[in-house]
This record gives sequence, C-alpha cells and structure tokens, in this order.
Amino acid sequence: MTSGYYELLQNKVPLLGSSTACIVVLDRRSHRIHTCNLGDSGFLVVRGGEVVHRSDEQQHYFNTPFQLSIADSSSFDVQLGDIILTATDGLFDNMPDYMILQELKKLKNTNYDSIQQTARSIAEQAHELAYDPNYMSPFAQFACDNGLNVRGGKPDDITVLLSIVAEYTD
Repeated sequence: MTSGYYELLQNKVPLLGSSTACIVVLDRRSHRIHTCNLGDSGFLVVRGGEVVHRSDEQQHYFNTPFQLSIADSSSFDVQLGDIILTATDGLFDNMPDYMILQELKKLKNTNYDSIQQTARSIAEQAHELAYDPNYMSPFAQFACDNGLNVRGGKPDDITVLLSIVAEYTD
C-alpha cells in the first residue's frame, strides 16, 4: 500500500484501486490490544454482552471512506473472555450492534468450531440483510440522516473475524 501511494505521488500515474484496512493485534501476555484502522472496516470489543470499545469509522463524507491516508490507532486493555470482532463495512452497513450482540450471545463455547460457526452465522445474516430491499439497514439510516431517500440493505463484501481473549500458555 505504501509503495503504491508513493508511486502515485512521485509519478502522478493514475492507479486503479484503493484500500481500507483494519489491523488488530492482541498481546496475550499483557492482555493489551493494539489497533490501526483506516476507512470503514472496523472492530468491536464485547464484554459481558456489551460493546466496550468500537473503532471509529473514518469518512470524508457519507459513503466515502478514507483510503491511503493516516490511520486511527489506539491501544487499550482487554480482559479474559472479551470477544473481538473485526469486520469489513459489509457487516457494519447491514447489521446494527444489537443484532451482532444477539448472535454473539449464542456463542456458548470458545472452541474453534463454535467460534467459526458464530462468525459464519453473523456473515450469512448480514449477507441476507444486504439484499433485503425493505430493510432499514444502518447504511440506509445513515443515508437518510444525510438527506438521501434510501431503503434496504447494502450489498458489499462481508468478512467477519472473531477472536476471544484467552489465558496465555507457552
């Protein structure tokens, strides 16, 4: 990403494509999370069924995320059992936090299969909602808040990663 940006600046050659990015690193020894977010992908940290931390969406204006820009970074403590959900905007544009939390509450077991099944369930639900023309999605609500008459989901890429903070063992 950096080399493409410098090539654009130096050669002023139009490049096709752009990118948003969300990087989340968990230091399991210190129970500390380090994040870097650029654009409209993002993450949630859920503790006891509540969102305790959420990345900020970075946009120039409605539906125009920052790309090849300065990322928002942060570090903060997490606790054992915290759920870290990292996802593309296709999830957040189609599912409000309360729906995501409903799905996460179904996660009773912290083994790989259970986590994978929950992530898949969240992604599939977002995908269904993305193609529902009558659903008032978070994207449609934000569009209405910006003076646009929009209804329905927003078809987009949907990627969901789930992690659970667990005890570190060597």
